[in-house]
Amino acid sequence: GDSSVALEAQEEIIEMKDVFSVKLKRRRFAGQKSGGTLLGITIFKCMNKEENKLTDCAIHLNNLSEDHCQSWFRHLKEILNGFQNRPKSLKVFVNPSSHKREATHIYYEKVAPLFKLADIKTDVTVTEYEGHALSVLKECELQAFDGVVCVGGDGSVSEVAHGLLLRAQIDAGKDTDYVLKPVRAPVPLGVIPAGTTNVLAHTLYGIKHAVTAALHIVMGHIQAVDVCTFSTPSKLLRFGFSAMFGFGARTLALAEKHRWMPSSQRKDFAFIKTLADLKPEECELSFLPLQILQEDSHAKDSTVLYLGSKDEWQKIQGHFLNVSIMAIPCLCSMAPRGLAPNTRLNNGSMALIIVQNTSRTEFIKHLKRYTSVKNQFNFPFVETYTVREVKVQPRLKSGPDAMENVCLNAEGNYPWNIDGDLMKEASEVHVRVHPQLIDLYGVNTDDLESYQATCNCI
Repeated sequence: GDSSVALEAQEEIIEMKDVFSVKLKRRRFAGQKSGGTLLGITIFKCMNKEENKLTDCAIHLNNLSEDHCQSWFRHLKEILNGFQNRPKSLKVFVNPSSHKREATHIYYEKVAPLFKLADIKTDVTVTEYEGHALSVLKECELQAFDGVVCVGGDGSVSEVAHGLLLRAQIDAGKDTDYVLKPVRAPVPLGVIPAGTTNVLAHTLYGIKHAVTAALHIVMGHIQAVDVCTFSTPSKLLRFGFSAMFGFGARTLALAEKHRWMPSSQRKDFAFIKTLADLKPEECELSFLPLQILQEDSHAKDSTVLYLGSKDEWQKIQGHFLNVSIMAIPCLCSMAPRGLAPNTRLNNGSMALIIVQNTSRTEFIKHLKRYTSVKNQFNFPFVETYTVREVKVQPRLKSGPDAMENVCLNAEGNYPWNIDGDLMKEASEVHVRVHPQLIDLYGVNTDDLESYQATCNCI
């Protein structure tokens, strides 16, 4: 520096595990694309800010020697290339229809520059119709990529995850009509939140923030995650992380019928209308409890856990307002601890949450509790179980009342909400959990700081 300026020496330590890029720094004139006066090198570092938010920062090291800078540059690049999980090439799917049609802007303005800075090559597909990503994944050369990234909402992410796992079964020569023991996904999946609820992104990052999501991908933070198979007695419907039957599915079915409405209005309308027309579903639930040695000491809500034999199925028959089956905690702005706070990302179990028939007032109290941090299930009409498998068998209505059931389709099938996607292909559904079937870019939410969120939608 300038010898006439006396600066107090300051020392800062940078850990290479926090660095994701290094560049030679040059001064260039406007329009000049190469060459220029060498100024030194710049190190780009990932920083953890408040509330789980990640950001990038640049550290400039000044040196006018070409030899010194090239030497430092080469050595730092060698170190960065040694981090095994960091992707060099990504297949990216962008859903331009997600939420307020902001996914394309989010990707090109906030995410793509970070990928470029980290020298990650990308192959981008902007999806044009439902199922587009699935068809591309079935055909593309997946071995050319280190990971797949989806920019969109929960439905888009679910489609890509399903496509990745379906492709894995095809490549392994398995029958995709009925998959009992699926093989793992070949590459990790990254989630850039650009939807309305973004349950998977909240669960992985503790926050809806595109830059945070992108930096987790760039840094190669990988987390193994459990996945469910949803099947009829003879056919695989799809791979997924969570599902709702009853109120949660009816709300989604009604929202899909009003797609001409703006997204937020459509969801609010469907929620209020379904609540106004609240009615239970008559069905039989069979489930295989998870074998455990003792109660989960980390569970903050009371959970019914069985110590039964390996194949001891339990049955419950009755009228249910909502049935949730979730292999992950499902954090979102409405539920800061998750819709299923007693399960984890990869503990090989599912949470089965059953809401028995009750009054509308009591049901609303239960829903409101999700915005709190405890006692969501502390109601006499709510039961929770930790399970490995679940079978849901609705009892089809007959007589004049059947005509009032507007959610049934022509085949008499009930709607299911699987990861925010509407499924109306089956009435009887068999759900199995498969431990750590896919790797997702992100971290275990147990390791995150306390996630704070507020919600005024109920």
